[in-house]
Amino acid sequence: MTLDLELSGPTRSPASGDRPKQLVVLLHGVGADGNDLIGLAPYWNQALPEAEFVAPHAPFPCDMAPFGYQWFSLLDLKPESLVKGLQAAAPPLNAFLDRLLEDRQLPPSRLALVGFSQGTMMALHVALRRTPPVNCVVGYSGALFESGLASDIVARPPVLLVHGEADEVVPVQAMTAAKSALDQLGVPVQSAMRPELGHSIDMEGLGLGASFLADRFRDA
Repeated sequence: MTLDLELSGPTRSPASGDRPKQLVVLLHGVGADGNDLIGLAPYWNQALPEAEFVAPHAPFPCDMAPFGYQWFSLLDLKPESLVKGLQAAAPPLNAFLDRLLEDRQLPPSRLALVGFSQGTMMALHVALRRTPPVNCVVGYSGALFESGLASDIVARPPVLLVHGEADEVVPVQAMTAAKSALDQLGVPVQSAMRPELGHSIDMEGLGLGASFLADRFRDA
């Protein structure tokens, strides 16, 4: 499997009409593609008028459906297999982030990662091992894989986790476990449970994410 893949996906320019002063990279879930999350841009561009939104397609075709992409396979759910998948997808994602920052001449402090489901797993995996650190991470309906993290962690960007209490795909307990682990590692983390919400993002969650991103970029 080729790992030197060059990622690409849809983008949305800053609402200000100027050159971007911030970057928000949106990482989709399994079986989707960048078009799935670039739709967040219209909801967030008023709160983040100077941000460019970028939503890369994951590097590998989905192996559980005839369409869409995945960051790593979910056919084998053993923890060691999932960690290997995260490790394989990290280099192309990191290379993509490096190119974005270089092309736009922005420092990592102006970069935020936003993930949904498997995209949250990728965002946390990469952000905690990336230096200089990114500005922050927003994770919806995801999880944290801790294997090796205590020794690997080199960055502690602020994190917001949002999860539906009725999530039928990734149980909400995954969020509480992630928050506990991040707390123990000294990562500033906030969390919010959304009542009666399944594996999705609701308007309240979108608002929480927009406020968190705007506050973090304001402090950068």
